[in-house]
Amino acid sequence: MRLHRNLVYTTIDSLNAIFNEGEYADKVVARALKKDKRWGSSDRKFVAETIYEIVRWKRLYSEIAEVKEPFDRDNLWRMFAVWAVLRGYPIPDWRQLEGTPERKIKGRFDELSKIRPLKESIPDWMDELGVKELGEKVWAKEITAQNQPAKVILRTNTLKTTKEALRAILMDLDIETEYLKDQPDALVLKERANVFMTDAFKQGLFEVQDANSQLVAAFLDVKPGMRVVDTCAGAGGKTLHIASLMQNKGQLIAMDLYESKLKQLKLRAKRNSAFNIEYRIIDTTKVIKKLHEKADRVLIDAPCSGLGVLKRNPDAKWKLKPEFIDNIRKVQSEVLESYSKIVKPGGKLVYATCSILPSENQEQVERFLTTDIGKQFTFIKDHKILASESGFDGFYMALLERKA
Repeated sequence: MRLHRNLVYTTIDSLNAIFNEGEYADKVVARALKKDKRWGSSDRKFVAETIYEIVRWKRLYSEIAEVKEPFDRDNLWRMFAVWAVLRGYPIPDWRQLEGTPERKIKGRFDELSKIRPLKESIPDWMDELGVKELGEKVWAKEITAQNQPAKVILRTNTLKTTKEALRAILMDLDIETEYLKDQPDALVLKERANVFMTDAFKQGLFEVQDANSQLVAAFLDVKPGMRVVDTCAGAGGKTLHIASLMQNKGQLIAMDLYESKLKQLKLRAKRNSAFNIEYRIIDTTKVIKKLHEKADRVLIDAPCSGLGVLKRNPDAKWKLKPEFIDNIRKVQSEVLESYSKIVKPGGKLVYATCSILPSENQEQVERFLTTDIGKQFTFIKDHKILASESGFDGFYMALLERKA
């Protein structure tokens, strides 16, 4: 177990891009992995996992290393040294790592781990918000769970194959998967692998989608032949799941504010052989008005804080700001009031977020039901999912029915 200079240099360059140039970790990691064609899978694994680990534990490592933002390259090397010592790597005799105080690092780790915002490496405001909304006990468990790396979950594209057939195809590629209880289309990777490079992915046999995210489309209770509207489709993970549940029969309208996201969805839909999707950019209020009372089912996968998906987006801990959460709650209210009008009498609506905060979830639904449009709906059921209980992402979904 030794450190290789070219891998570590790539890691340092990547951390600089994330911490100092505001780039997103997933994009930086994807770029880093293409840097050297000679790297094997263990080299790429080291680069990806080390970048994500140091991003995840940024606050704790910077406190131990006694460095402050903005981090210069020496600071980044000091944080890297903290990571290496805590992971048990022998420190090589490189100029940048000279004089690494190993005993002091271990001592400071033990001392700082007694303070939750430092131990869990989150901003103070996030810790205060979590306690306020979920209570001390639940929040403590939840933020610990959110700091575990996310598992890779596949969703079988049932328009093209079965879960059993997909598992056999992947087994032939030495990619081992396991079934998930109560999840008809999900496979969990036993070990991380670059599944995007496989022919199975290129042929559209699966998508990568968190286990709890896969519950949302099923919650919407769609049937083949319906008219369904996904109002905040984005790049379309849930849209594609809905298309497969509809067996390509009926009309599925995917809407978003951003044309670039719908373009991405079109490419994915083509690969998935999902042919019943129409695309509409929400560039005026007319786009919504034209659909008033026209849909059997409406999904509002609302914009949110993303506090349920910190496992897979650890850099969101540093990019999120309290004022963003205040603003997003207003957007959620507006979206719910506006897009709910698309549901026809007797139709159903799902409001979903990848947040764990009641103020973005059940409180939004309760408030909506007191509005003029909300009074036309009946609350059927909701599902609150915490990472600490499920082992996957935190999610919320509520099912409402428009009175006939």
